[in-house]
Amino acid sequence: MMGKTERKAPMATVTSPVPRDALITCDRLVRIYTGDGIEVQALQGLDLVVTEGELTALVGASGSGKSTLMNILAGLDTPTAGSARVAGHDLGAMGARQQVAYRRSVVGFIWQQNARNLLPYLTAAQNVAVPMRLAGAGHRDTRKRAAELLGMLGVAGCADRMPSQMSGGEQQRTAIAVALANRPRVLFADEPTGELDTATAEETFGALQTANSELGVTVLVVTHDPAVSTMVRRVIAIRDGRTSTETLRHEITDEHGQLSEHAVEYAVLDRAGRLQLPRDMIEPLGMRDRVRLEALPGHIGVWPDDRPGPGRGGDR
Repeated sequence: MMGKTERKAPMATVTSPVPRDALITCDRLVRIYTGDGIEVQALQGLDLVVTEGELTALVGASGSGKSTLMNILAGLDTPTAGSARVAGHDLGAMGARQQVAYRRSVVGFIWQQNARNLLPYLTAAQNVAVPMRLAGAGHRDTRKRAAELLGMLGVAGCADRMPSQMSGGEQQRTAIAVALANRPRVLFADEPTGELDTATAEETFGALQTANSELGVTVLVVTHDPAVSTMVRRVIAIRDGRTSTETLRHEITDEHGQLSEHAVEYAVLDRAGRLQLPRDMIEPLGMRDRVRLEALPGHIGVWPDDRPGPGRGGDR
């Protein structure tokens, strides 16, 4: 049962060595775009660690940098500075041929627009077979694998249908099968439910959960859909090109033995010691320009600079 999200005072995660089971790591990642004499810094020293087997949602406003990050991790773009590694591959050091091999065998990618995921003149089974055939798999193996994936994702009945003969949800689940065809270690999904109604979106996200639980593939989803972000254990928020907060969910048992899901939001402390406080916490207090910090037993106090704190006549 899903409980109400709890908003506690922001806590900073302590920077620690990269876990041994980390599959995705970004260290002070920077991406700068230049055009018509204007420089735009889409990523501004972003740090990120995703461990193997996670199902994680990435959220943020338009222009926050989340799609830029996904394109870099998927091998569709390259960083300007910093480092990004996925499954042992240094994404900033790969050449064109290495990027193609990486996209073909290490990662899978699902676009929001159904038309970008499937070839319109092929059936669902044929679409799933394409990446396997390009990788050199035989006809019998591709046919078997396609049938298994379509069945697992609940679209076996679409095997002989063209995309135009499928619903939007069926197209997206077929697209997930295509992305899983070559057994990738990571599956990236950019707004996979953005064009779907609520019920169909739940089915599509259920397919991503199935891929994560049954195949063990690590899944990273970019989404604006609040319903999707409550269906994962970890939600990473990006703001102004950096990871700003994380919401972690875990199960708790109350005094009556009832299980519920509990969510706590944390501010993310980067390697330089910087953190971003959520706007909905600082705006009601009028915090801007600067804040006052005070070391207190077991924690750090943060106040607007015009408000007294402990030891100066204020309340804790």
